[in-house]
Amino acid sequence: MRDSARILLVEGAELPAPDELATLTKVLRGHIHLLIPEVAAAVARAPKDSIPRYCALACIGEARNKLSLGEGGTRPIRVSVARKLARVVNALCDHHENLNGVRP
Repeated sequence: MRDSARILLVEGAELPAPDELATLTKVLRGHIHLLIPEVAAAVARAPKDSIPRYCALACIGEARNKLSLGEGGTRPIRVSVARKLARVVNALCDHHENLNGVRP
């Protein structure tokens, strides 16, 4: 999942071709759909008053908001949407690892 996100987030990296970008955007959306319930399950096990729990809940809300973004009409907008999704994938992975005690 992080590898998919990295394609769009590495500074100076060449952007994917339009058809590859569309596919990558769908992949990122799929990753988010898989990660949200996993992070939510980890949140449910976290202490009710923990800061990581509240941060993860905020990230889940943000992830759901990002899923509502349209595809965009122009290439710059499509790239922007894909990058936002990529950042959410990374953040959800971070919260999943943090709440489950996994070290990258």
